[in-house]
Amino acid sequence: MVTVLAIETSCDETAVAIVNKREVYSSFVASQIAVHQQYGGVVPEVASRQHLEVINYAIAQAMEQAKLGWQDIDGIAATCSPGLVGALLVGLTVAKTLAMLHEKPLIGVHHLEGHICATYLSELDLQPPFLSLLVSGGHTSLIHVQDYGVYQTLGETRDDAAGEAFDKVARLLGLGYPGGPMIDKVAKQGNPNAFSLPEGRVSLPNNGGFHRYDASFSGLKTAVLRLVQQFQQKGEEVPVADIAASFQETVARSLTKRTINCALDYGLNKIAIGGGVAANSSLRSHLQTAVNKNNLQVFFPPLKYCTDNAAMIGCAASQHLFLGNTSPLTLGVNSRLSLTKVMELYQ
Repeated sequence: MVTVLAIETSCDETAVAIVNKREVYSSFVASQIAVHQQYGGVVPEVASRQHLEVINYAIAQAMEQAKLGWQDIDGIAATCSPGLVGALLVGLTVAKTLAMLHEKPLIGVHHLEGHICATYLSELDLQPPFLSLLVSGGHTSLIHVQDYGVYQTLGETRDDAAGEAFDKVARLLGLGYPGGPMIDKVAKQGNPNAFSLPEGRVSLPNNGGFHRYDASFSGLKTAVLRLVQQFQQKGEEVPVADIAASFQETVARSLTKRTINCALDYGLNKIAIGGGVAANSSLRSHLQTAVNKNNLQVFFPPLKYCTDNAAMIGCAASQHLFLGNTSPLTLGVNSRLSLTKVMELYQ
């Protein structure tokens, strides 16, 4: 058996789940959005303290939902990279304590591998190889999933991640935090073709160490800023819905072009999407239309598994435990460990 209790505390969600490979027995998430909204973004120290306050309750809730005892748990997992160091330490320290107390193996999990595995929770037959587009507040990457634990980065952002750009643009438009859901909601009332915004054309042939499918969103963010300032300087009302719709359309179009081109160039006919921005309605629509035109397949995780959660971490951990991969109790946290080095987490 490979039933794992998994803890996710990489940023501003305290999450605990119990998972056996691709079957979720329980999943509990305590969001800190309301706490951080007053600051307009995540405050690392505040996030760490919130995790400390909630983690024991979250574990108890997950165990109760699953109706299991500690004798039914085969391993203890926690996200150990990447993320906010203080927040990661809370989850990993609790996981180590539980592993020692109940004499269970420890499995450290890379947060991005968790997002890749989120699709497995609804697509029970999906197997590598495939292309994964990871789009969140901290990451925008195109990953060739060659096998379980074997990854090649084919493209990433040169500056702001897509989710980060959503948060910053939402702040410019006065929509609040978190930006992704706010912009998606307002954009439905706007015209996506109202304004022509830059897509950030940085994709180049693979030379000089650059990725061929890299993206850039800082120029797009700046273009929105200039657009808002133009209306303000003229004393005119800022057309928030139209700007939000145009911005969202540009991001979705840019990500779709790079993803489809990458899949076709590498001969990968399956594409899995992960991360918070995977919940965006425009991105989903663009990708679905594009794969239909190119005879490809695209898989989206359920909305509840797009944002940070422990079920995806448990899925990754359960697979590693099945393969015999466990972590030493000396395992530490790392804010920036590359996904390509994920096997370094195991003995």
